[in-house]
Amino acid sequence: MSVAGQPSVETALRELVAIYHHLTGLALQSADVQTVASLLAERTGSGVAVMSPTLEVLATAGAASDERTSKGIAGHRLGRVLGAVAQTRRALRLPGTDETPSVVVAPVVVGNEILAYLLTVEEVTKELGEDVSLLVTEHAATICGVIMGRERVAAAAAGRVRNDLVEGLLVGHASDRDELHRWAQHLGYDAAHTHRVISVEVEPAPLPGAAGEVRGNPDVQPRSRKIFDSLGELVVRRVPDAIVATRDSEIVIVAREKVLSVDAARLSPAELGAACQSHAGRLFPDAVLTVGIGGACRDPSEIARAYSQARRTIATMRRMGRQGQVIAFEDLGLHRLLLQVPDLNELRSFADEVMGPLAAHERQHRSGYLKTLAVYLRENGSLQRAARRLHVHPNTVTYRLNRVESITGLDLDRYQDRLTAQVALEIVDALEDRPRWT
Repeated sequence: MSVAGQPSVETALRELVAIYHHLTGLALQSADVQTVASLLAERTGSGVAVMSPTLEVLATAGAASDERTSKGIAGHRLGRVLGAVAQTRRALRLPGTDETPSVVVAPVVVGNEILAYLLTVEEVTKELGEDVSLLVTEHAATICGVIMGRERVAAAAAGRVRNDLVEGLLVGHASDRDELHRWAQHLGYDAAHTHRVISVEVEPAPLPGAAGEVRGNPDVQPRSRKIFDSLGELVVRRVPDAIVATRDSEIVIVAREKVLSVDAARLSPAELGAACQSHAGRLFPDAVLTVGIGGACRDPSEIARAYSQARRTIATMRRMGRQGQVIAFEDLGLHRLLLQVPDLNELRSFADEVMGPLAAHERQHRSGYLKTLAVYLRENGSLQRAARRLHVHPNTVTYRLNRVESITGLDLDRYQDRLTAQVALEIVDALEDRPRWT
């Protein structure tokens, strides 16, 4: 015999079995967590919500209980509650008050990881009783776990296929041009627009207590993987049509070039690279990201070349000792050729032969001759423009250049000598942290 207002044990058990049966059936279908939430809300009269560990709402159901659901959830400090549920990995009931209903929280577990939490705002006590409602919520969370686990496996498989296709584009492994175009089309690449390939590398973190030493550090790879996963999520949010793939030591982004007349809200490749650095700096303060941007590409067959340029840009920046910057391939200028020389000492030797006497004079007298020469060459030999940049009279520029010729033996009226001087200055610019003429 049942107590007034409460269901009989037999009725409650019949309803429990029916709900279990319906929920279990969803696990065998192509259902999602929203379907589970809707079924649970319909069969129990509860307000239902599925929330991520970061309190992002993944699904809600129970239109008649929306207001009470919100009040019920808001009436409890979920952060602390979810921490307790995460420890026990069992459903937990939060008692209600006169103004807020009670809430049942159950973890959605996949393997050893809690992917979400299922919350029911209890109108169910009127229909099933507290113990049964706890069991129902816990079983529904188990079904959500089955569904989310299946989705994760499918997403991982799709991700592997996607990474393989991106890999083929980056290294040009397609057997013919048509196959390459099919790969690009499958990835969402629009050949009607110009794209850039962006390579982002995380500089290895040194071992604690071993300055500069990274070899053998077991935390390097997992650390980079976490950063790349976070950056991938950022890129998908900020540039939804970008193609993103994580390789062994980098994250690669194929993104559309920004057209100023029509893409005001779009991030340019350089802005996207800077956004990646800023994002990593906030979440991983010790991370140093070097970003290389390849040249423009449109036809899918050009992606491999643009990727190679992005990689060469990073390698060049490393040789220059300028990690942690965002640099486009074309901005390297002459440096990308100079730094292909295997022995950097050869470059230094050449620069010293040309500019050594002038550099020594500069250190001793601080005459400004070296800066004057650099500005004059960068202003294409114009005395007037150089004088304006230096804030001096053109005659002063002429006098200083005559002194430069006297000290170095160069004849700045000869094209070959001007080229020699300019190359020497570019080498110093590339290999020194702070060139003497800045």
